[in-house]
Amino acid sequence: MKTIITGASGLLGRHVAEALVAAGHDVLGIDAVAPAGAAWRHATADLTDLGSTLQLVRDCDAVVHVAAIPRPTGRAGGEVFKTNIATAYNVVEAAALAGARRLVYASSFSVFGYPFFEKTVIPPYLPVDMNHPVGAQDPYGLSKWLGEEIVDAAVRRGAFSAVSIRMPWIQTPQSFFAGVGPRRATADSARDLWSYLDARDAGQGFLRALEWQGSGHLRVLLSAADTFMEEESEPLVRRVYPAVPLSRPIAGFGSVLDTAHARETIGFEPRHSWRSYPKPETQG
Repeated sequence: MKTIITGASGLLGRHVAEALVAAGHDVLGIDAVAPAGAAWRHATADLTDLGSTLQLVRDCDAVVHVAAIPRPTGRAGGEVFKTNIATAYNVVEAAALAGARRLVYASSFSVFGYPFFEKTVIPPYLPVDMNHPVGAQDPYGLSKWLGEEIVDAAVRRGAFSAVSIRMPWIQTPQSFFAGVGPRRATADSARDLWSYLDARDAGQGFLRALEWQGSGHLRVLLSAADTFMEEESEPLVRRVYPAVPLSRPIAGFGSVLDTAHARETIGFEPRHSWRSYPKPETQG
């Protein structure tokens, strides 16, 4: 398919673009920054500008919308919200006008309220699945939830079919130990529900979403198969959330995000774990 990927120069977008190119898609990446050594065509644009978005999102079979400010920290909350909502609206409208048949939207598990809450979110049960209530508090999580609703509105009017993908912290072998290592030694690791997703598995998840044979608007949750912790999951949950019920046993270091729905609908299977990443002293 002729596929447009917004945010294709970023960490997630680059891995999505690589997965789609490897699968034979004709990819145009749109980003404010040009990628180095990309195997896909690139256009530089500010997607908060509707005119620029309409000029570039055209003549395509599918649109994958990844571009966003990826967290509510380090910027004013209003800027995060305004940028993410504007780009979501513009890209969705452009995809509809372009006659795209499929849109895939990069959402976040932050729509559930994690990890950027101000008032502590206690899970009603674990593992978290697609029945978990939406509970965003912060401008990023709220922008991702409303982005899903923008997609939903376009699907309701018959513009295209769509898949919204909710994900935890995206990691690579190069980023994990520097980013996650210090955090997992603190109580703040519980904010993440100790969850992560290898960027290569994320790329495959987006590919599976493009290949989904369904109609309407599907929302799925992706995760690595394990947590980023060195403590087994059930004892960890019992220690941190002693009053939270388990809907099913969690074996070993198993994730507390349940991806069974993604497996059943789009065939997603995580294949990478931080436990096989080379340690920092052996990298390079």
